[in-house]
Amino acid sequence: MKKCIVTVLGKDTVGIVAKVCTYLAENEINILDISQTIIQGYFNMMVIVDVTNLPKDFTQMCDEMEKLGEEIGVSIRCQREDIFEKMHRL
Repeated sequence: MKKCIVTVLGKDTVGIVAKVCTYLAENEINILDISQTIIQGYFNMMVIVDVTNLPKDFTQMCDEMEKLGEEIGVSIRCQREDIFEKMHRL
């Protein structure tokens, strides 16, 4: 299994979760865990996904998700799980 961490940050608006999850489903990306919080109008979501069946290059997916974020007014970042873990060690 190839895991990836997707983070979504920005002002809360209608449809953020729907648009992100639609992109994931259309690209055969399975959601393993999801957490979202809205604090004083700011949206924060972290999604752990399985990209094993991703039909395109991982870099292309990251670029497309970043573009999707720009379209909906949020910041979307993707990181491979192993890199995420190394960056966030204590």
